[in-house]
Amino acid sequence: MANHRRGRMSAVKALTKRQWLRLAAGVTVLGMVVGAGFVSRDFYTSSESSAKSGVTSYSATQDLDTVSRGSTRQAIRNGAGGANTNTSYVNVQINGKNKVVLGTGFTNVKSVLEAGDITLQPGDQITPSLTTRVNEKTVIRIDRAGAQVKTDESPIPFNTIEEKTSSLPAGTTKVKTEGQNGVMETTSLVTAAGNKHLTSNIFASFVKTVPVDKVILVGTGGGTPAQAGSTTTTVPVGEAQSIAHGLVTSRGWGEDQFTCLVQLWNKESGWRTNASNPSGAYGIPQALPGSKMASAGPNWQTDAHTQIVWGLGYIQGRYGTPCGAWAQSQATNWY
Repeated sequence: MANHRRGRMSAVKALTKRQWLRLAAGVTVLGMVVGAGFVSRDFYTSSESSAKSGVTSYSATQDLDTVSRGSTRQAIRNGAGGANTNTSYVNVQINGKNKVVLGTGFTNVKSVLEAGDITLQPGDQITPSLTTRVNEKTVIRIDRAGAQVKTDESPIPFNTIEEKTSSLPAGTTKVKTEGQNGVMETTSLVTAAGNKHLTSNIFASFVKTVPVDKVILVGTGGGTPAQAGSTTTTVPVGEAQSIAHGLVTSRGWGEDQFTCLVQLWNKESGWRTNASNPSGAYGIPQALPGSKMASAGPNWQTDAHTQIVWGLGYIQGRYGTPCGAWAQSQATNWY
């Protein structure tokens, strides 16, 4: 999950790794809420499929008792996910399930719902009232009749990486690691009337199991020495990765940098534009809050190109290259 302490671009639908584990476990982690509408202004309209990452899975429906105010505040002090000294948070429970809304300048309940893109429906019961002032001890509760929480899993496809090695004769190949799909867990708030399904809105979506890439060794031994530069080549899977490959090479980065980016965002979001983690991070690069990506385009909530442009700008400004960001993620479980 991206740590945007510098916030190069700006700062949401709903919502990972050892430090994010602290965030995620402690904050439920910083933000499983951007609100039932979570992370998407259209929370109470039909949403698409999902994504976010983690070496460990985080429950998208943790109880409020598991949320530690101390660890949340510590994560904010550390600048995790782009938080700064002006960042605060408020817990919101929807049908008993907890999320955290992050923001600045909260005044009352209404301001929290607006920051979390949470839209009340007719018949919703909310406490305290919309005009009640809030602080970090406030818990906003919304009860919606006829709505149930549903959790589904979907596969995250693995990539195939070709890795050059002088230990094999030139022209020969060998499978080093077999590929295995990852698992994306998506929790939705489903509203129905009788047997009729009315709406299904994503509450949280994150990487439960990171895919294992298939690695194929490509021999260079005994022949022309391998050309200096990239030693790995990764075949893009899906439209988002194809977009990213073009943007990576246009910045003058080599194939090895694209490989690092694929591994980073497979772990962070499974390359899903609507990945929303319990930490509050959103989208392919896991911006926290997601609305930071608005600096790259108004369609930041759904457009892969906009999210990738923002993510690459963040990576270049903070870590220099995707491999720099990937090294940070491997060492600390956040970037």
